[in-house]
Amino acid sequence: MRGDPDVPDAFDVYTVVVLRRPADAPEMPDDELDELQARHLAYRAELRRRGVVVVNGPFDEQSDTSYRGMSIFACAPAEAARLSDGDPSVVAGRLAYDVMEWWTRAGSLAFPLTDSPVGDRRSMPDD
Repeated sequence: MRGDPDVPDAFDVYTVVVLRRPADAPEMPDDELDELQARHLAYRAELRRRGVVVVNGPFDEQSDTSYRGMSIFACAPAEAARLSDGDPSVVAGRLAYDVMEWWTRAGSLAFPLTDSPVGDRRSMPDD
């Protein structure tokens, strides 16, 4: 694929976690949901303060309403999964997650609110 003008020479590879509501999420009273949401937001804010989460936020107007939000992590996928396992909403079964690497054209994204590099610079592997 090298030499193909539609394929970049370099990519920035990010660790993405997509949060979703599982079909078997437990029902909870509103006051418990409010408290759980506060703990979830506090947990994510702490990950941001530590520099592990670069950016995150909820989804709206999506085609699949089970998708709840997304985070870009400044760590490897295995570490992002380990940290996501500690999210109070995941522990409670109200959220599940998918972890993946997202490849974008090198230099196409910037994260001005972070002090350290995000993602890894890579080339497309030869098949």
